[in-house]
Amino acid sequence: MSNTVKLPHQKELFGHPAGLYVLFFTEMWERFSYYGMRALLVLYLTSKTTDLNNGLGWSQVDALALYGWYTALVYIASIPGGILADKFLGQKKSVILGAILLVIGHSILAIEAMWAFYTGLGFIIAGVGCLKPNISTMVGGLYKKGDVRRDKGFTIFYIGINLGAFLSGLVVGYVGEVHGWHYGFGLAGILMILGLIQFLAGQKYLVHVGNYLGKSENKEDQEAYKKPLNKIEKDRIIVLLISFLLIIAFFAAFEQAGGLMNIYASEKTDRMLMGWQVPATWFQSLNSFFIITLGVAIAAFWAKRKLKGSEASSLYKMIVGLGAVGLGFLFMSAAATEYESTGASAMYWLVLAYLFHTVGELCLSPVSLSFVTKLAPAKYASIMMGIYFATTGLGNKVAGMLGESSAIFGEFKVFTGIAVFCVSFALLVFVFLKKLKSLTHGAEDNEQDLSKA
Repeated sequence: MSNTVKLPHQKELFGHPAGLYVLFFTEMWERFSYYGMRALLVLYLTSKTTDLNNGLGWSQVDALALYGWYTALVYIASIPGGILADKFLGQKKSVILGAILLVIGHSILAIEAMWAFYTGLGFIIAGVGCLKPNISTMVGGLYKKGDVRRDKGFTIFYIGINLGAFLSGLVVGYVGEVHGWHYGFGLAGILMILGLIQFLAGQKYLVHVGNYLGKSENKEDQEAYKKPLNKIEKDRIIVLLISFLLIIAFFAAFEQAGGLMNIYASEKTDRMLMGWQVPATWFQSLNSFFIITLGVAIAAFWAKRKLKGSEASSLYKMIVGLGAVGLGFLFMSAAATEYESTGASAMYWLVLAYLFHTVGELCLSPVSLSFVTKLAPAKYASIMMGIYFATTGLGNKVAGMLGESSAIFGEFKVFTGIAVFCVSFALLVFVFLKKLKSLTHGAEDNEQDLSKA
């Protein structure tokens, strides 16, 4: 065979490894199932048992409490999922196991029984825990150290995530609201089967990524697995832990989307448009729509800064993201004010809030995913990614607690408080990082100072 002929795992598509698009579509269907179910969960819990499309009739406080625990555990499960991959199975097999568990979980949710409801949630928690950290780590594994395409690759991957989330809000949300909650839950499971099939079919493009290092025949892999961490690697882990504080704060605000903002859209927003009522779950797709339409523009903005010699560090981008999501909640404060005055708030407040939340997410989420794969030592790659997702889970739990507090303080105070905290905390971390230079040595591939703005 000629040396000019590339093996399947070496082939590229649109300037990136072909395996990226296998992971792109696998994650797209996984997020379709997850976000489709998430769009229905709180509305199903709070729908009255006497409604035509009857739910469980829970109070808003109880529903948001369960939502907070569920979304927290989904991501906290990424820690054992990462350990499973790094110590026993490898990332690839862990993704397959996670996909199978997700298919089982969503399928069980289609059964109208309380035992099925809790059992299905349990399987989904375990499934996401196995799949989510490991498929993200595999994306980083497609690129060699120092490859400038890595961040762009994660942006493409992130668009796949949000394409699935966008479609799920429209399709699963509509089926669940109009035809029955359990039909929506079941549809999410069917689409997860497509994700599993697609991942299995694309294995030839993933031959050298996601394998268990402990059984690797490559000497470099064996050495990386056995050798202790050096000082730079330990410093990098500390920098990652600092970045995780930003992640917790961001998702505590951002995940109001599936909880408090979801209920607000359903109960306190005037959703009439030319005589037709817009389904509340459709607002869940705004975030994904904006990501798909604005993702390239945001990436181009940061790339333009780099060309001008003023490249922003990953942590700086994450700080900007936290500030942007905080500003978005000012529009929700305005919506709450309008509701108190007129008895209903306009839809454009939600649209503007989701727009700013999306800008913040594009600055923070794909960058932070890439950041973890750059800094995490090879033998702890999945575990560190698991901890990253666990911090998002902790943020989800805080989000649920903040949503519950609206029953005591009211939406206006909660929305305004979130806005003030996010902006203030972003500024505080920015000032702190300016003074923290010793730990940032060699933290990124180009060894730039992480405190550089």
